[in-house]
Amino acid sequence: MGSDGGLLAPVWAGTRAEEITSDAAWLRAMLEAEAALARAQARLELIPSEAAAAIDRTAATLVLDPADLARRARQSANPVVPLVADLRRAVPGAASSVHRGATSQDILDSAAMLVATRAIRGIVGDLSAIMRDLGELAGRHRDTVMAARTLGQQAVPTTFGLKAAGWLAGLMRARARLRELRLPAQLGGAAGTLAAFAELAGAPVPASGASSPPSGTRGVDPGTALLLAEVFAEEIGLAAPPMPWHAERSPVTELGAALTATARALGKPATDIVLMAQTEVGEVAESSAGSSSAMPQKRNPALSVLVRSAAFQVPAYAQVLGQVGEHERAAGAWQAEWLPLREALRLTGGAAETAAELVAGLRVFPDRMRANAELTGGRLVAERLAAHLDREALEAALSAGGPLEGPLEGPLEGHADLLDPAAYLGAAPELVDRILATYREQP
Repeated sequence: MGSDGGLLAPVWAGTRAEEITSDAAWLRAMLEAEAALARAQARLELIPSEAAAAIDRTAATLVLDPADLARRARQSANPVVPLVADLRRAVPGAASSVHRGATSQDILDSAAMLVATRAIRGIVGDLSAIMRDLGELAGRHRDTVMAARTLGQQAVPTTFGLKAAGWLAGLMRARARLRELRLPAQLGGAAGTLAAFAELAGAPVPASGASSPPSGTRGVDPGTALLLAEVFAEEIGLAAPPMPWHAERSPVTELGAALTATARALGKPATDIVLMAQTEVGEVAESSAGSSSAMPQKRNPALSVLVRSAAFQVPAYAQVLGQVGEHERAAGAWQAEWLPLREALRLTGGAAETAAELVAGLRVFPDRMRANAELTGGRLVAERLAAHLDREALEAALSAGGPLEGPLEGPLEGHADLLDPAAYLGAAPELVDRILATYREQP
């Protein structure tokens, strides 16, 4: 049985996001969660330090087959159950200390946040590269005149610098939102009460190599259980939440919303570039080959198409995240999150890496932009003319067809500059300056 190599999702195929979100990466993150739990429990003297060391070593090197694990997971509805069984077999001398007091959701949710943290780190890096290149484009083309288009039609003059600055502004907001995420570890035990950890904290520590915990009790210790949740978060490198969030899915919902915002912010320049690269427009061109299987003359905006495809999909996947579940563990809603979360991460990551390539290689044709701005013979500045001329005369000139210079020769006498698109940019250049100043202040 083959693995998913991205045949139907080339936007992430071969990217860092593919590796970071692969089955092997999720499996490794689950083993890291088990190792982090063992280290945390050893720090609080809940399990022998020798047992924690053995679990840590084994989890770091244990090789499991994700496909086999997935098939065995059908009997428990999650892959943690067979994973724990395999890990216990691999550390016979410390088997009783593996997964002690935890539940499957503790491990899988923590692993998911670990994978997401790593994916977001890569996404933020790519966004920073894109923003740097967009900043350079916006500054270089601060005064490059082009036609702004509303509802697909030429509207008024603008500059390509302002268009690029708009793309930059969207990505700044998306990056800030990703940076603000504090993805938490999950540790609550069977139903989020930490009861097993409190009970174990009051029980005698099992001797290293013991097959089962010793009898007797030191008394239930909820304080140590609460501390364990914090130490576990520290060991795994995630935020420590105020309480277990196994049934309160805001962290996943917020993550999905941030990924959606990022995918949409990436989709905006991709969409505009597709339109600006049309043969009859020709204002920009990609660096990609953009070849066609049927038409050898074509140079399709392939990178933009890939980014747009991700921008359409991520919001749909994010809708599944954080659905309302039943009581203290959802029967289906939790399980339904796993694949959509992985797809949202890999699609956004792939789109960010692809968009970085797109923007870095973008070719801009200012002469074509100016020619298109003059295509309608002065109609691009009709809004300006309306402020200076009699409306009836202007409407008559617009309906006459052809360039406006002739029909408005009398009314415009001495005011031919009113027809110059470059003289009707409003505050476009200054808005570019403002966005660039804001960008330069970003950490």
